[in-house]
Amino acid sequence: MRRSLTPLFLLSLLPAALAQEGVPQPQGLVPEQMWYAPTASDWAKPVQIRWQRTWQDAVRLSQQTKKPILVCVNMDGEIASEHYAGVRYRDPQIAKLFEPYICVMASVYRHNPRDYDDQGRRIPCPRLGCITCGEHIALEPLVYKKFLDGKRISPRHIMVELDGSEVYDVFYTWDTDSVFKTLTDGIANRKIQAPPIVKGDRSLAERITSADSADREAIEKEFAAADQALRRRMLDLGLNAGENVPLELLRQASYGIDPDLAKKARVGMQQTKDPLAIELIADTLRGPLAPAERQGLIEALDGFSATSTHARTLATAHKGLDSGKSTIDGKKWQSVLVGEAYQGAVPVDRAAVALQRDHVLAAKPNDPVAHLDVAESSLLQALELVAGVGRGAVRMTERQRSMLFDDASRHIQQAIAAGAVGWRPTALQAILHKQTGRHRQAHKLAAEAMPQLPPDAPGRLAMEVLTLFAHGRQFAIQKAVRDQQKWPGVWMTDVHTAYSLLLKHPLGTESHVADHYDFLNFFRSPDTELVLEHGLKRFPASAALHQRLRAQLLRRGGIKLLESDYKARLAAADAPSVMPWFAGYASLVSAEQHRRRQRPDKAKACYRLALTHFTAYKKATGGTDAAHYEAMAHGGLARLALQGSDLDLTFFELQQVFSICPTAAAAVDGLSITAMQTAEMLRGRAIDAKDLDLQERLAEALKKLPREAFTLPEYEQRSRGQPPSSQGGNNNQRGARGRRRGGN
Repeated sequence: MRRSLTPLFLLSLLPAALAQEGVPQPQGLVPEQMWYAPTASDWAKPVQIRWQRTWQDAVRLSQQTKKPILVCVNMDGEIASEHYAGVRYRDPQIAKLFEPYICVMASVYRHNPRDYDDQGRRIPCPRLGCITCGEHIALEPLVYKKFLDGKRISPRHIMVELDGSEVYDVFYTWDTDSVFKTLTDGIANRKIQAPPIVKGDRSLAERITSADSADREAIEKEFAAADQALRRRMLDLGLNAGENVPLELLRQASYGIDPDLAKKARVGMQQTKDPLAIELIADTLRGPLAPAERQGLIEALDGFSATSTHARTLATAHKGLDSGKSTIDGKKWQSVLVGEAYQGAVPVDRAAVALQRDHVLAAKPNDPVAHLDVAESSLLQALELVAGVGRGAVRMTERQRSMLFDDASRHIQQAIAAGAVGWRPTALQAILHKQTGRHRQAHKLAAEAMPQLPPDAPGRLAMEVLTLFAHGRQFAIQKAVRDQQKWPGVWMTDVHTAYSLLLKHPLGTESHVADHYDFLNFFRSPDTELVLEHGLKRFPASAALHQRLRAQLLRRGGIKLLESDYKARLAAADAPSVMPWFAGYASLVSAEQHRRRQRPDKAKACYRLALTHFTAYKKATGGTDAAHYEAMAHGGLARLALQGSDLDLTFFELQQVFSICPTAAAAVDGLSITAMQTAEMLRGRAIDAKDLDLQERLAEALKKLPREAFTLPEYEQRSRGQPPSSQGGNNNQRGARGRRRGGN
């Protein structure tokens, strides 16, 4: 049986649609009452449902126990999903309805910045319990492909039989009772009856190799609390399982302080055939390792190459980085770039130089070097030409650029016809192709020019060719990965070397550093964090680099490290004037991390600290670009007040949002919740409390808001089949300096 239900945010808009489905509409209720927001005490309760960690584990258990699989889908921000996650999944009585099933959870949102602590112990998802965020995120695309019929609708519950067939798919309903009745009927009407499970007294070895997440969790806790002797015995039992060695024991052992156990764990990583080991091996390769161990882990990655393009890509990348071979002579380039004689960024009068070169060409019309000089001048003028002011000026500028590009192209061809060879015509052609949109040809020519390009080449030309060379190698790697083809490891070193030189180059940009960091971070290079720190020293006010720094700090040390790091940066003698803005944003992120962990008092403190930093920024710079984020902080405080059932304080904080930056009411925070959604939930609470005064005050405040404040979040627009709106809160980003999702 399949049921088709209506998304909760459409309940008040489409009663006729539900009537056609045969679902009677509840009388006298609004959605905010039917799917009331969880309170702080609700969120503080533990999730009662036992989720399995992977689809493979679920299938294995389903076959062993003869229980069907129940696929559950949840999404942040959507009111019914919030209700399920914060209320129903934490209710012991409701959890009993899930016990006859092998349950898995799919959700694309990350609620923890990392899945493991510094000792390799799992950090369960604070929203969904027992599984890590990485596990419920990894399950979503698999579930989407198998069962969701191209519709990302939440909440959703799907029963899957032992043969993989669907029994029911519940994703539209007015109430939870309809869903729970379907769960109950699905088991009651089932022909296959699951026999009772008697675990009895199982040996330690049997428990270590169990697929059940409850058994896995118990073993991992036992290992974490064990003394050295028991840990060694448990790890040996795990290693005796051969290719089925439990990965979580390997992780804890490798992250631990016992070097012998860590070494054993790295041996275990080399023997396992579990594809989930790929990420564990990749994470291990981030740290310092003996050359032999590093080589063994890379070979272990290579062992997955036949079935995993990702593993083959990681193995090739690390082989390339370890080799140190590159098309570019990095040492020679570095010595020139940092030398006092390097004139790569010295300002020159391009027009005067161009005029002088025109005179030389007029005197030597067949000289290939003179033609290249004129082509170079035309190209550099076009690259540095700034658009004028006004409609006519912009048109003239584009025309000038086009004429200069045409002039450069003509003289390059004339130089080649006159006998010009070597790096210079090739480099000029590469840059010209890039500017005219022919990127593939530009990358090809940059690769040809790079081995011959002298480090003392004109600064802008050198910078452009280095960038094109790095981009070309990256695109080549991406294409090889996409086509599942092998690629030479030297490409990896080429990219790393080119970006390292651009960091030293006077004309290098923060975008170069960001691209370099992303590239190395994808491959888990040990140099990743060092690149970011060097980049921040050169570009301390870069929004793009601070975005990556926040994510890195959260991944390494969580909220505590994020706050302490920005406190130190703020106190530094050379801190830029915009640092309070970034410190304020970091505190905003910390507040949301605390909210995910149901720590309302700490979240409030961080929101208030964020407001303090934004105030300091405004006083120091006179900038007004903190208003949106001040409003977001008040929106977070409003949500916390609502969860604490303080309706008057909720309204007060919402008033701050509406007065400071009204359009921010439509912007999603890191938990995918908007202030306007909080206002809607407040309306439902006021109706429940029969507080007419609060209802009237809220209605009056909403009347004064601009239309943009009511823009729906993008996920609601997509569910309605609407194209995402560009109005108002820009729901998937918080602004130029703070673009992010999920607390990064």
